[in-house]
Amino acid sequence: MTAPAEGRGIPAGTYAPAPFRILHVSTGNVCRSPITERLTRHALGDRLGAWPGAELVVESAGTWGHEGAPMEAHAETVLADFGADASGFKGRELLDGHVIQADLVLTATRDHRAQVISMGHSAGLRTFTLKEFTRLVRAIDPATLPDPLQDGLAERARALVRAAAALRGWLLAPTVDADEVHDPYGAPLTFFQAIGEEIQEALGPVVTALTGLPGPR
Repeated sequence: MTAPAEGRGIPAGTYAPAPFRILHVSTGNVCRSPITERLTRHALGDRLGAWPGAELVVESAGTWGHEGAPMEAHAETVLADFGADASGFKGRELLDGHVIQADLVLTATRDHRAQVISMGHSAGLRTFTLKEFTRLVRAIDPATLPDPLQDGLAERARALVRAAAALRGWLLAPTVDADEVHDPYGAPLTFFQAIGEEIQEALGPVVTALTGLPGPR
């Protein structure tokens, strides 16, 4: 293996841990998963004061993704309502490589979760619906997780996923629909806004657990 040239990549004698990759999955990758991706990035920036892209990578894709498509206009409006950035987004079809690289896959519905797991790549222990992961994260004592300042955000995030996976069989959904984020595609703006509120509410505990920092009041 050739060492990186001086001034590029990792300086000699240092180690850069692999980033923790979060993948949000929905159907077309033009409504729910773009909203969730960009709200996650926005919330992380709020907690940390800057986008921690070197340690946490947040992406999205769709099981029937419209490759290269822009997100729906109503989805952009929802993001603007929360002060999140919608610019530069391009839809992606979910590929094996996306699942292989992801440390945490958060899906809109149980059907999406099943589709991701059916792709293989040992994805079962790191794939959850968003609301399922939120429910599990709420039950995890943050004191049992690595300190992000000492151990890094990526190490804390990996420990969080392991802890959530261990709890999955014990904390079941209270209702059939409890873990679902329904598809707003083709619906009026008010329904998109309701879905945006659902996603934002579900993301709050997740981002707090990832960073160890509470959200703005």
